[in-house]
Amino acid sequence: MTLFDDIYPFYPLQRSSFLFSGRLITIILVFLLLAASLLIILPGIRGKSRLFWMIRIVTSLFIGAVLVALNYTDDWAEARMTTNATYKSFSDAVVNADIGLHIGLYGINVTLKGNPIVQFNETIDYNEMFSWHDTIEEEYEEALEKGLPNPILYIAEKFTISNPCGLIFQYRYSGRYASATLWTAFCCWILANILFSMPVILYAGYMMMATAAFIFFAMASFSTIMNAPQCVFSIGSDSFEAQYSHSFWLALATGLLCTIIGVLVTMLHFLIPEKMKEAFSVGFDSYEDEDVSYGEGYLNAVFLDGVTISSLSSKVREEHI
Repeated sequence: MTLFDDIYPFYPLQRSSFLFSGRLITIILVFLLLAASLLIILPGIRGKSRLFWMIRIVTSLFIGAVLVALNYTDDWAEARMTTNATYKSFSDAVVNADIGLHIGLYGINVTLKGNPIVQFNETIDYNEMFSWHDTIEEEYEEALEKGLPNPILYIAEKFTISNPCGLIFQYRYSGRYASATLWTAFCCWILANILFSMPVILYAGYMMMATAAFIFFAMASFSTIMNAPQCVFSIGSDSFEAQYSHSFWLALATGLLCTIIGVLVTMLHFLIPEKMKEAFSVGFDSYEDEDVSYGEGYLNAVFLDGVTISSLSSKVREEHI
């Protein structure tokens, strides 16, 4: 062990390679592939219905992608602060850094970025993930072994079972219920898309409203955390509390979108049912060629005589039999 600029390198530096969730990348690529494969058929759709089908495909896939992605995002709630904090244990070194806490349904993401990034001849840019399948005790012990900076260890320790704040119980259970209701909303979304392609458009509107309802249930489940006594994170001379973030508001916007679609489909079904069926191509053939005029046609008399004679002879045979 040697002294290096007043920092004791007791453990090797092992930063997490987390930059962007691999699951989110997979979800985005899958839905982009679906969108591309469905949009390819648009040139084969004639008339004004081409724009309608494009909006329908894009909107539906957007809702589906959001419902799946919200389960794996890490910004349902977050908190940020800039402060002076002790960098590592057994050292008096103090760094100025931006500290961020990002909370998802399955874990937390803690970031630490120095101002400037390079201080004490070291790059201070950490991005650490802690998930709670059951608890985060094992991952917290691994962070201690890595010798991660004090601010990251302090925030992670708040989510352990032994901490009096009890954050692990609040966020773990509310996250589980929110995730379960989001997957239920995803199932309702699939059923709605199936029903839109059948002559039961009214029930498709109902399923879109059910999708919105389960999204709102997920938000309500996560919101129960804010009703519990909040645990204040104090680092250095500053402190912060977690507040709703991007994923929560994205869930709200998606729920409102599903509500609007469901209500409009239901209302229009009762007001103009025939036009709704025509718009969704349910039980209707294409009407674009109705007004096409054909030129004067001629019948082949010889062919018709042959058909008439053959039909009469077949009837006579049946009578004799």
